[in-house]
Amino acid sequence: MNPSKKGVALVALGALLWGGSGVAAQFLLQQKGFSTEWLVMMRMTLAGILLLLLDAAKNRESIFSVWRNRTAAKRLLFFSLFGMLGVQYTYFSSIEHGNAAAASVLQYLMPIIVVLWLTLKSRSLPSLRESGCVLLAFVGTFLILTRGSLSTLAIPPIALFWGVASAFCAAIYTIQPKWLLDNFRSPLIIGWAMLLGGFLLMPFRAPWNFAGVLDAASVAVFIYVVLFGTVIAFWSYLESLKYIQPSTIGILSSIEPLSAVLLSTALLAVPFGLTESVGVVLILFSIALLNKR
Repeated sequence: MNPSKKGVALVALGALLWGGSGVAAQFLLQQKGFSTEWLVMMRMTLAGILLLLLDAAKNRESIFSVWRNRTAAKRLLFFSLFGMLGVQYTYFSSIEHGNAAAASVLQYLMPIIVVLWLTLKSRSLPSLRESGCVLLAFVGTFLILTRGSLSTLAIPPIALFWGVASAFCAAIYTIQPKWLLDNFRSPLIIGWAMLLGGFLLMPFRAPWNFAGVLDAASVAVFIYVVLFGTVIAFWSYLESLKYIQPSTIGILSSIEPLSAVLLSTALLAVPFGLTESVGVVLILFSIALLNKR
């Protein structure tokens, strides 16, 4: 598999698993009574520990190497707070107050932010293809979120706020760690970022301060959230940065809201009509335009 195809496959896998993780989180937050702070904190802490252990076992090198470089340490701290913790907390908060489908679609405003940032940074206009993809994605997002009417909103305003915030955090998450990933192993960077993010939430929600229903279903879904929806999903997403550009990843990651919408409809009976279907088609078409090149 050439580098370009490998990058596409990795970001697609991460987006699919992350979309499923959002639906699983909605089940835990709304039907099992889990709190956002506890779920995000435990998800990040356990996943971070697991990734660091796997990295140490595979490479048999010190997992503290990143902290011996002052520049790397500063970048990692920034990424942990504003990238990793930021994107997870805002995304799960949007799910708690709305639903996984809408939260995932709102987060997909991220490509617009990424393309605009790269345009400003390079002081050049985006290509016609990139502009068309962003426009199609924006219209598709609008249709899914509003069901085609400016007078109605499919989710509460607080869910809209957290969803838009997650788009900005996702843009930081996509752009900022590239230097770290060029110089260090991706599981090492992801592991530390998750562990630090989990620790930062502990003063607000201790691990033993649990509230909710703990049964076989919630335990199984929680394991999925940590292992597949976090460890494998985040690793795949960030690993893809080694092979394709952030603007490409931003648009290909639309697979995530699509999977979240379909899974929410199938598993949680979230309403999904003709207007939303048109929005999904527009987003898919934006991916087709990008892949044609």
